[in-house]
Amino acid sequence: MTAARWTKTDSWTFWSFAVGLLLENFTFSLAAITTGWVQVPKALTSLLLAWAPLWLIIGIAVAGPVSDRLGRKGTFYLTMSLYALGSIGLIFSSSYLPLLFFLALSLFAAGGEMNTIMAASHEMMPAKHRGRATMLELNFINLGGLILAIAALSSAYQKVLVQREIVGVTALLALAVLFLLRSRTPESLPFLLRRGRSEQARREAERYYGDQAQLRLQAGQVGERRAGTPAPRSSLALRLFTTMTTSFAGAAGFGLLTYVVGPYYFKNLTAPILLVATGVGFLSGFFGLIADRVSRKLLLLIGYLGSAVFTLWIWLALPAWAHDLTYFWILLILLNIFVNVGYLTEDTLKGEVWPTERRGSYTALVRFVSIGLYIVTIYLTANLSIGQYLIFNLGVWVIGLLGALAWFFFGHETGLGVGLAEASGELP
Repeated sequence: MTAARWTKTDSWTFWSFAVGLLLENFTFSLAAITTGWVQVPKALTSLLLAWAPLWLIIGIAVAGPVSDRLGRKGTFYLTMSLYALGSIGLIFSSSYLPLLFFLALSLFAAGGEMNTIMAASHEMMPAKHRGRATMLELNFINLGGLILAIAALSSAYQKVLVQREIVGVTALLALAVLFLLRSRTPESLPFLLRRGRSEQARREAERYYGDQAQLRLQAGQVGERRAGTPAPRSSLALRLFTTMTTSFAGAAGFGLLTYVVGPYYFKNLTAPILLVATGVGFLSGFFGLIADRVSRKLLLLIGYLGSAVFTLWIWLALPAWAHDLTYFWILLILLNIFVNVGYLTEDTLKGEVWPTERRGSYTALVRFVSIGLYIVTIYLTANLSIGQYLIFNLGVWVIGLLGALAWFFFGHETGLGVGLAEASGELP
């Protein structure tokens, strides 16, 4: 089969997903800022630590099955509407109860938005560019964090009134851009075809892809396989083990130096540490440009092996770097490079290895379990010393490394330009 080429519709789709992921991380990160706008009862302090990830996973759990029944595009319009309600409500929340309600609404939308993007991107991008497009989209999560890190260094964040205005204007502008972009993107053709809605799929293909309509329909129906390659037969148990262990490690191990250990030893450098870490994450994310030329199995292993090794190094060298700022910056940069390689690779993998009919639901299941376990670790590590926290974090990365090793030796290849039907095992 002739490979589908990149079209204007693919560009619209790419940018709609990229902006959606940027807004997701912006919303998630804002949870810590918005709760400082009002007086919150002390009894709710512990709850607030888990508020953002809790409502994020609730949104994930709901949107996964909904997107498998309602469709990817229909789910996007639902999440964008909830985003709008939540954003407007946050601007006018003057006490903690309405603030927590509208924050929950926004986080619910953010979780549903990201989960649907992770499923839809694989289904809608041409096979030749699928891995590259997905990883570059996911890198906009890093960009969202970078924007907030820059804002944290700005004097604009000194007053609640200015914060509210920035949040409102940013969120509503991003939503307006999202509505514009999504109006120019089709429903997922593989989704429509698997649901037996072939006539709607034909209309969507003709409207959005023009002279490539038939080619896109054929790719969505039967998929594309590299010459001479057998269909993958990785078991469901292996797929679940790998995606859950690597996803949990990525969520729980991410903030080691950036949010906990670095600020503990260098209290006056918290904002610069955040800026450097997120900047490194964003810049290293451009390795996604070669994502379709490299083994996904190898990238996953490199990311988690490097994260585990550097976490061990940080623990063993603690006395040295704690009194040497240059040494600390070197470790911060190197660790975040490997963390980001692992993070972008596992986020790509966990959306591509499932059958189309249940891609949203399985992706949601993995993310719900992994982020749910991360919430548990917030409480488990609350009273640990720095040394104990480092050991715990090393254990987290070892768990992720076990998943990466299992996939490297027993899983099937989903990179190197593999089409979605082959990556998901749907080809006969």
